Formats: sequence, C-alpha cells, structure tokens
Amino acid sequence: MITESARTVTLSATDTGHSPRPATDAVFAPGHLGELTTLAPFELVDAILDETRTVQRRLRELPSCVGVYFLLAMCLFPEVGYQLVWRKMTAGLTGLAVAMPTAKALRDLRRRVGSAPMRRLFEVLRGPLAQPRTPGVRFGPYRTVSFDGCSSLKAPDTDRNRAWLGSAGHGGYPLVELMTLVETGTRALIGAIFGPTSQGETGYARRLLHLLRPDMLVLWDKGFDGNDFLAQVTATGAQVLGRVRSNRSTPVLLHLRHGSYLTMIGTVKVRIIDAQIAVTCADGTAFTGSYRLATTLTDARRYPAATLTGLYHQRWEHESAYYALRHTLMNGRILRSGDPAGLEQEMWSVLTLYQLLRMAMVDAAESRPGTDPDRCAFTIALHSARDQVVQAAGVTGDAAVPVGVIARAVLSGLLPARRPRVSTRKVKSPISRYNERLDDGRPDRSRVVTALAITVLHPPPDLPAASRDERPIARVDRRRQHEVLALLHQEPGRPWRARDIARHLGDVTLNTMYRQLSRWADNQLIRKIGPGVYVAGPVSPALLPTAQKP
Repeated sequence: MITESARTVTLSATDTGHSPRPATDAVFAPGHLGELTTLAPFELVDAILDETRTVQRRLRELPSCVGVYFLLAMCLFPEVGYQLVWRKMTAGLTGLAVAMPTAKALRDLRRRVGSAPMRRLFEVLRGPLAQPRTPGVRFGPYRTVSFDGCSSLKAPDTDRNRAWLGSAGHGGYPLVELMTLVETGTRALIGAIFGPTSQGETGYARRLLHLLRPDMLVLWDKGFDGNDFLAQVTATGAQVLGRVRSNRSTPVLLHLRHGSYLTMIGTVKVRIIDAQIAVTCADGTAFTGSYRLATTLTDARRYPAATLTGLYHQRWEHESAYYALRHTLMNGRILRSGDPAGLEQEMWSVLTLYQLLRMAMVDAAESRPGTDPDRCAFTIALHSARDQVVQAAGVTGDAAVPVGVIARAVLSGLLPARRPRVSTRKVKSPISRYNERLDDGRPDRSRVVTALAITVLHPPPDLPAASRDERPIARVDRRRQHEVLALLHQEPGRPWRARDIARHLGDVTLNTMYRQLSRWADNQLIRKIGPGVYVAGPVSPALLPTAQKP
C-alpha cells in the first residue's frame, strides 16, 4: 500500500514541476485542497480516518483520504457537478496518470467516507482563532462570542429530507436550522449544530454550552431571552450581555451609576441597561431605536452602561458570518444531498471549509501586527483558495515563505476601517413571517452614519419584588394559553399559522403571538412543525381548559 511519505513526494513533485512519480502514487495526488491543505494536512486527515474507522480496506483508485478532500472541494465549488469538481482538483496535476471517475463513482466515494470523518475534522479545527492581542476580539479580559441561528439553508425537496426536516418551508424547500457559537472578532466557528427547524434556537444552543469558558462574554439577541437558558450559561462561568424583551418585568433592586440597575432574572442577578440610540445618516436622515440589555457584568464603574451598549453591536458580526457562509461561500445555492446522511456529511464539510478559510484570514491579519481581522475580505480569501486548488499549488507549503498566496492576496486587498452605517434589514420574501412587521422608520437602503448618540435611560421608581403589572399580565397569558390549546386540540392534526391564531383570538398582536407560541413550543405544550406553524402537542390534562379535560 502507498505510504504517507509517497503521497507527500507525489504532491511535492507536482508543486515543483519535477518529473512525475510512478502511476501507483497518482491515486493519492488528487487528495488536496491547494494551499488550504497546509491547514488540514494529510497526517490529520489520515489520523481522523483511522480514528473513525473509515480507511479503505484495499487500495482503490479513489482512497478515503482523497474522498475527504473531494468533499471539501465540492463545497468550494458549489456551482458545478461532481465530475467538474474532480477536474478542478486534478487540473494542475500535469504528467500524473490520475483517475477520471464517473459521477456515480464519486457519489459512491461520498457514501463510503460517510459523515463521521467530516464531523471529526470540524471538531478538531473549530475554536477561537485570535491571539489575546489581536485587535477587536476582546473586551477587557473577555473574548466576545455570540449565539445565533440561521434557518435559511435549503435542502432538496425529497421524501427522505422531508421525513427528517419536516414539511417544505420558504420557497418550497425543507429548511435546515443551523446554530453556531462564533468568535465575533474573527467570525470563526467555536461550535455548530444543525437539524430540523422545529427544535428551536434555544434547544440547539444548549447543546453548545459546554464550549463556553470563564474568559468569554456571550452576546445574544431577544430570541434567547429565557430564565433557564440564562442560568445554564452563567453556570459555565461565562459572562453575558444580551437583549431582553421590552415587556419583561424587571423590578429595581438597586440603582447603579449612569442609569443602570440590578434585578433578578430567574435565579441570576443581572444588571439592566435601558438605552435609546439616535442615529443621523449622511443624507440627513435621522431615527431612533432602543435597546434593553441584561448583563452579568454588574460593576457599573468598570463597565459603563454606554460602553456596553456600544459593545452589543459586536453581535452583528454573527450576521456577517452567516452572510459569508450562506451567500459568499454557498452562493445562496440549495444543498446537494437528497437524504439526511448526505445532508449531514455536506453540512459538516461546508462548516469545515468555512473554518479553514477563516483560519487563513486570521493568519494573514496576524502576520501584520495591528491588523483587525474585520478588514480581511472573505471573498478574496475564497477565490484565492479556489485558484490554488485548480493550480494544485502550495499543497505542501514552503517553509522559506512565511506568508502564503492566500494571505498575500488578503493583505493586498484589506478593507478600509469599519465605518458606522445603518442597514435596512427589509424583508424581501413575501411569505416570510417577518414580512408583516411594521416599518421601523429606518431608511430604505444602507447609509453611512455621521452621528450616533447613546442615551442611557433611568429606570422608573423602585418597584416591589413582584411588579404591580406582573400578576395581571400573567393572568392574561394563562387565559390566552388555554384558548390556544383549546383551539389546537379541536383539530389535532391541523397546522395553524401564528397569524391565523392571532386573528382568531383578536386581542393579541402578531409579534406577541409569535413570542408566546415559541415559548409554549419550547415548553412542549404545543409542537412547532415549521417557521411560525404549530400543531397540538402532547400536553398534560391539567393544562387544558375544563371543557377539554377527559
């Protein structure tokens, strides 16, 4: 059997233009990813294949190690089919008698490799990338990270995919829910999990809590505003800065400097910051918005309220990470795989490739001290990596050249320092559940911000431990819960959209209905089968109205 050293010799020969090796060596030559191979080297791939027991039993024209790199290249070139991906991987291997497999042979290679090696490869490569002194990655002693979900990844509309992911979502395709923990300064993936959208963001995020460390400051939006989730995050030792719902009851326990105050959310003592943000754009457009933030950083002297409000904007780096993954890397395309096993393998492959590109970008930024990773262009890194695969260049690296081709391309095209700007975040899909939200007054296109003023609002007068408004609101919520349960159990198999339930009740806004249905689904009172779509779930008879009890 060809040894690892033979593989290295073969690829070194193609890099330097020396005479080709014997034809038996050529079976391993297509197994590369250009310059990115140095970040996922042969030794690592071979060790993972051995660990997952997926090494081929006999020498084939398509060894398992070649299959791993083929899967990564398949995600690097999402616009072409299997055979064209193979041709790109072998285009630079001139003089070698490489195999030219059929599409079926490459499909069989995917099945033989399976998803276990790709998941394990991601687990080895995932994690924060920045050094402690890398600009823009830390707030004081804490590394800023964030939770967020993406539910816009589309899978082929097949019976097997629908059986796993549920009924078709937007545009007629089943949707994959992706939840990630991201290092906001570099947009690197610290962890990822995915599956059907019916499980909800918080449920997926709980499966990533073991990745949190005491030196991390976790950012999140209102979708994670839950007592239990907050308690579970703080139990890891990590700090929290996240938005909470504006209607949440937060009794004032102690006034702090500059308008913030201490309160209790569940069993966790937090500091509440109510802030108003006034934005003025270059064309004179002006509008205001508001944040209500909860943080476990309770020292108001060390962490001023206005500073934390400005820091919260780092959470939007997570949206930029999803844009790079979904639109730049995948080019907005539907996933290839028609069955759950293939989807799982493909998802781990694309996540691994994304992390490799981020690793190359961070290496580029840190090779020039003082460079913020925000200035590195993902598109430049992507296309440079694609060129290196086609040329089969930089596969084994060159110790004499400290900065590779990808890094040099990134550094030569650094973006300007981040300018404050406002994005419209308009909903373009007519079938999106967010399409019915009222206009928030923001401009109709992205514009440069010339002035931004943060005003921390002082809390209302002290309230008792139980707010005066808390009990009436709780009674309304319980009554509405009973009404919704009764409605869904009248036709247990019928899917109900949130807008239809809100219209039937008549005394609730659509936004409130979305929040309450999501919370009841998390508590397993009802079952979520799609974005904004619910059916009756297995509930305790004690939770049903009297008329519905057996």
